[in-house]
Amino acid sequence: MKTFERVALPGAGVELAADAAGPQQGPPIVFLPGSGQTRQSWHKALLEAARLGYRGYALDLRGHGDSGWSPDGAYSLDLFAADLRQVMRHIGGEPVLVGASLGGLASLLVASAAPPEARALILVDVTPRVDGSGAREVVDFMSGAAAGFATLDEAADAVASYLPHRPRPRDNSGLLRNLRLRDGRYHWHWDPAFMRMGEAARAANYQYGGPGPLDAAARALRIPTLLIRGGRSQIVTEESAREFLQMAPHAEFVDIAGAHHMLAGDANDAFNDAVFGFIGKLAAPAPLCFAV
Repeated sequence: MKTFERVALPGAGVELAADAAGPQQGPPIVFLPGSGQTRQSWHKALLEAARLGYRGYALDLRGHGDSGWSPDGAYSLDLFAADLRQVMRHIGGEPVLVGASLGGLASLLVASAAPPEARALILVDVTPRVDGSGAREVVDFMSGAAAGFATLDEAADAVASYLPHRPRPRDNSGLLRNLRLRDGRYHWHWDPAFMRMGEAARAANYQYGGPGPLDAAARALRIPTLLIRGGRSQIVTEESAREFLQMAPHAEFVDIAGAHHMLAGDANDAFNDAVFGFIGKLAAPAPLCFAV
């Protein structure tokens, strides 16, 4: 039986790859991954969404996975947010947005707009203030293999060094979902130009250590909001979580002990319990309307 439906969704000038699951008329949920991740990171959550009767969409962000690359090599939070708005218009309804890391920041910008176009927001281990050392670890990993890998074993070594808490799989073939073979070497699935995004963020004042558009977006939130933090996160500290809850005092908070930054992979059952427990408490959405 076919579990996921591969769909192409319109972004802001690029085509985005997505997996969809669940009944067509189900309340929509959009899952957005973080930097360097793909839609596959959400597959267990997507299965649970479908089981509960939701219509789930897991996206590859622009420049990642099977989605289009920015033709001019430009990447910014505003562009990722623009992509998300296009997706939301295409699928219709008022989706719940579930965003991890970079996908969460783009979701925050969209969810804070007035009038709100999203039903609720779930931020997965990200807030306007992230830990600088943790963010550098992510950047170092993503930029550390610009020349690619000669073998799958080399790529597996890099992952094991970056995620030492994860059990190393016996079979490395699963990495092929996240690698592309070019010039006889294996390269990660993201556009190398994406690594310049930090420069654009500083130019637009998206500074993770001080006031800026992300703080303003958090304070403007009016829809139901949940922040899920990994108890051992190297990105979101306890202090930054408290600061976010002061900016958005109506938000709920779940701390998953023992989980790191990649929550959906580190503690999937606890993660799904938090996500769908929160969604299950929301008021029933308005029925979808279709033109005839």
